[in-house]
Amino acid sequence: MSVQTETQPYEMLSINSDAADQLFFEARSANAFSDEPVSDEVLDAIYDTMKMGPTLMNNQPLRITWVKSAEARQKVSEAMAGTNAQKALTAPALAILSFDTEWHEEFPSFFPHAPERKAMFEDQGARTAIGNNNAWLQAGYFIMAVRAVGLAAGPMAGFDAAAVDAVVNADGRNKSFLIVNVGKPGADAWFGRLPRHDAQFATRSI
Repeated sequence: MSVQTETQPYEMLSINSDAADQLFFEARSANAFSDEPVSDEVLDAIYDTMKMGPTLMNNQPLRITWVKSAEARQKVSEAMAGTNAQKALTAPALAILSFDTEWHEEFPSFFPHAPERKAMFEDQGARTAIGNNNAWLQAGYFIMAVRAVGLAAGPMAGFDAAAVDAVVNADGRNKSFLIVNVGKPGADAWFGRLPRHDAQFATRSI
């Protein structure tokens, strides 16, 4: 049986309870935001924190587009389903997360001690799968970095990726997979927290 536990393992963590709450236990996906702007310095800090998470051979395939112009926001919102469209129009900062389908071209910069390993990823199908998987991994780091700077994230997957790519990835090299609203939470920002699986259900030892 899967049940949610109300007891948090603060005593087992090497960070204090306030930090644990900010990053994990009290953090939520926001559905409404205040109109307080998010500065470029904070956006840069989010990236500089996120980039430190591990990826396969340090490949770092995630590419972030911060949508700042009203015209681009409108076009992106038109590609989104349901209430996601309005969220995209009103969040203080809007990030399009994409993965670089040609990430292996950067081997000399991210794996400088063995750039010849680029040849291992010439197969486009395998390269795309690896890029997508590792970009999703980085998306998790991105959300945690947003929380670490004291903001809330509202990730959204309900959108027409081809239409979004026509706006932000016109060269065809990058492919969008997630849109994230970023900012200070506004009124009625939270839905009720849903149950989490407990360790007895979700983990095992062999």
